[in-house]
Amino acid sequence: MSDTTRSVDAQRLTLILNDLRLPAIKQTWPDIAARADKEGWPAARFLAALAEHEIAERDRRRIERHLKEAKLPPGKTLDSFAFDAVPMISKAQVMAICAGDGWLEQGANLILFGPPGGGKSHLAAAIGLALIENGWRVLFARTSDLVQKLQVARRELSLEAAIARLDKYHLLILDDLAYVTKDQAETSVLFELISARYEQRSTLITANQPFGEWNRIFPDPAMTLAAVDRLVHHATIFEMNVESYRRRTAIQRQKGAGRPPTYATIKTAGQSSPRDNQTDM
Repeated sequence: MSDTTRSVDAQRLTLILNDLRLPAIKQTWPDIAARADKEGWPAARFLAALAEHEIAERDRRRIERHLKEAKLPPGKTLDSFAFDAVPMISKAQVMAICAGDGWLEQGANLILFGPPGGGKSHLAAAIGLALIENGWRVLFARTSDLVQKLQVARRELSLEAAIARLDKYHLLILDDLAYVTKDQAETSVLFELISARYEQRSTLITANQPFGEWNRIFPDPAMTLAAVDRLVHHATIFEMNVESYRRRTAIQRQKGAGRPPTYATIKTAGQSSPRDNQTDM
C-alpha cells in the first residue's frame, strides 16, 4: 500500500471518527495501530483496545464533569480523614457506603451529628468524592445557601421545578443544618425538599444538634416530627460527640510539635451499613 493511500485512509478515518463522536479513538488509534502491526495483533484485539480506551476516556471526562458540578470543598478525602483518631467509626462501613449501590438506589439517607470541628463536613465531602469516583452524581451545599436559593424559586413560583432539578443528584449533601434560621419561610422550603426526596433520592445531613433539639430549626413541632421521620426511616446515623479537632490542633501548634490530637469519644448509632439493610429500605 502506497503512502498516498495510507494518508487518504487516515484522513477518511478521522472524518468518520468525528461523525461517530469518538475523540479518544481519533487521538490514539495511530499509536495503537502501530503497536498492533508490530506485535501482530488480530483484528479483534486491536478493536477491543480502541474501544477500551474510548470507554476509559469517557469515564474520566464524566467524573471530571461531575466533580465540577458537585461543588465539594477541596482537599477532603478519605485518605486525609483521621480514621485512626476515631477508631469507633468503621472504615469498612464507610467504604461500603462509598460504593453507593443498594442504598442510593433506594433513596436511603446518611446523618452525621456532632459539635463543630468534629470532622462531620470532612467525612461528608470525602464520601461524596468517593461516590463520584464510583459513578454517582453528588451535590454539596451549605444548607442555608441552598434554602435561600429555594426561597427565591418560591417567590418566582418555580419551587417545584427547582426541587425537581435536584433529582439528578443521587446524593444531596446538606452541610450545617443547624445554621438555617428559625424562620417559617426558610424551614418550609427545607421541609418540602426533604419530603420531595423521601424514598426517591438520598440526602446526607450534617448537624450540630441531635434530633431532640431540632425544634430550634423547625418552629412547628409537627413539622419537626415529620422531617425527622422522613430522614431516619431509611438512614445510617453517625453520632460524633467529639471535641473539636480544629481547636485541639490549634492548641497543639501553640504548645509546639507533638502527637496529633485525638478524638475523645464517638458513638455510631447506625448498626449496619446501607448494604446490610437493603431488605429494610
